[in-house]
Amino acid sequence: MTETKTIRSLLDAGAQDAAALTAPGAAALTYGALRALIDSTVERLNAIGIGRGDRVAIVLPNGPAMATSFLAVAAGCASAPLNPAYRADEFEFYLGDLNARGLIVEAGSASPAVAVARKLGIRIIELVGRPELGAGFFELTSEQGAAPVPAQWPGPAQADDVALVLHTSGTTSRPKIVPLSQTNVWASARNIREFLALGPADRGLNIMPLFHIHGLIAGITAPLSGGGQVCCTPGFNALRFFAWMEEARPTWYTAVPTMHQAILSRAGANRAVIAANPLRFIRSSSSAMPTQVIRELEEVFGAPLVESYGMTEAAHQMAANPLPPRARKPGTVGIAAGPELAIMDSAGRLLAAGETGEVVIQGENVTQGYESNPKANAEAFTDGWFRTGDQGVLDGEGYLTITGRLKEIINRGGEKVSPREVDEVLMDHPAVAQVVTFAIPHDKLGEEVGAAVVLREGTLLTDRELREFASKRLADFKVPRKILFLDEIPKGATGKLQRIGLAQKLGLAA
Repeated sequence: MTETKTIRSLLDAGAQDAAALTAPGAAALTYGALRALIDSTVERLNAIGIGRGDRVAIVLPNGPAMATSFLAVAAGCASAPLNPAYRADEFEFYLGDLNARGLIVEAGSASPAVAVARKLGIRIIELVGRPELGAGFFELTSEQGAAPVPAQWPGPAQADDVALVLHTSGTTSRPKIVPLSQTNVWASARNIREFLALGPADRGLNIMPLFHIHGLIAGITAPLSGGGQVCCTPGFNALRFFAWMEEARPTWYTAVPTMHQAILSRAGANRAVIAANPLRFIRSSSSAMPTQVIRELEEVFGAPLVESYGMTEAAHQMAANPLPPRARKPGTVGIAAGPELAIMDSAGRLLAAGETGEVVIQGENVTQGYESNPKANAEAFTDGWFRTGDQGVLDGEGYLTITGRLKEIINRGGEKVSPREVDEVLMDHPAVAQVVTFAIPHDKLGEEVGAAVVLREGTLLTDRELREFASKRLADFKVPRKILFLDEIPKGATGKLQRIGLAQKLGLAA
């Protein structure tokens, strides 16, 4: 019998009475209750006119209700989780660009997304938590009183339907929409589950944000597809991590390098908790992990750390270092871990081991293309291979080393920042004549956001004033921490402003 490649089918693995989701201080939600919640939510959405193909934005704090609402929405339509830290201008862009039919927020939410949704005519759906029925259990209410037209395409989503819609930042254009199908998400969750041998005995501790592909797929969907249990925290907090570990008794967790480093800094005072709750493995993804930190984490926790390489367009995981007894090679991002992986030159020729070029992938987890963006798709796909924009080299055993990024996205501790987006906000200040946002090397985050600014003649502006201006329209992680005021921004040979290498030219590189 052919397996149904949908998010809903992934959740059939868990035993009816087995715990699926927990949260600090909350009762467990069983797989039986989770499946019933998902099915009833799809029916509820259908009843208010939202069905397959429709997009529902979700703006909720981290926690079990964010996890269950993502799964439930994605089981019947297209789920679009958004960062709750966005400002009104950002919500207006993303909600409009998504063409969202609905917005899910907590009952009584003060998020600026609510006012934006009303302005755009998007149906507001309030989530009322029912934790007494299990972690993440909820009911939905819709504020519109008029009788809605039933959904045009009701019922559970099918394999080719879009399950998840996320934006990926671009440097030379507006952020691109990445539609991920049910099959894409199903395949990625399967790949991670099989690669990490996740099963019913595993308990994951999710500290990743659930508006990001890493948390959604590796933190939630993959372990649930193995019938295991996930403890959903309110978001990363180094001060509470070990208390959560003591309560949830996880067998593994996944995080970005900056989180791992913060956990490591508090590990010395929590050796008893670590000893009493041995981990099977630790996973790291979303940005490069220093090899010194890998060694220290493995020593402190007595567990292998597997570094993974992922991106939104691949529904997360592309490569990963394998678990023992197979070899882990710190400094590499491991071997192909789901999709087929190769190195390609600029002419589209696949290269041999040892040759440096662009990392390319193909497989069931890879998006079919960006939405309404033929130019980006023409640049991203060559002979069926997706070009990641990252430069790398494969060794003779198939282990991948990333040698640089061809794209100019700033990777601030796993948070991706589009320089173009920051440029546009800063340029709106009346005193700014020219601006280039760029990456500055940072010892802990990997990269920090910097901006070089030329002021209009006769104007005065301080870096603090400009940062305050930007903070009203950008999430905090996007606001430049370093602003340099220059008479002229260095240009390339063709006269173009260049981001790559700008930190070095300005004496800001290590």
